[in-house]
Amino acid sequence: MTVTNVSAYDQGKEALEGLKTDDQLALLWFVYTKLGKSITPAAPGASGSEIAQGLFNQVKELPHEQQLQVMREIVEKANTQLSRQYGSLSPETKLAFWYFLAQGMESGTIIPMPPDYEFPAAGTVLLGRIENMDFQQQIDFLRGAVLVMGAEPAPGAAI
Repeated sequence: MTVTNVSAYDQGKEALEGLKTDDQLALLWFVYTKLGKSITPAAPGASGSEIAQGLFNQVKELPHEQQLQVMREIVEKANTQLSRQYGSLSPETKLAFWYFLAQGMESGTIIPMPPDYEFPAAGTVLLGRIENMDFQQQIDFLRGAVLVMGAEPAPGAAI
């Protein structure tokens, strides 16, 4: 057994950096569709889920192309209102937000994965690593991955 000093949380914070924005979004989609039955908003807690649902509802109201743009802006830490709102969330609430997005993609309320999308080899390797983690490591990895997304909240009363 190999012992590593790098936690799954830290791996998650670093792992997505090598992937392009759309590939990071695809990885989250694949993780939530493959592992999503066990990764539910119950993990973050009720209040975080309500906040995540509120942000999700703002995204859901947008046309599909704008939904994709918002997700890209969150991944890229763009200084936009929704990205700043996301950036102000707790790690658990961020997990719930991506869970709601994945559910929305499945139901068709959020822009779906393009049928011709090709996941890069690096993404496939990373997904395999995540699948081989135990449940707590998967959650820690995802928490680390989604934590670094989103812009810093604006100072003062503005978001």
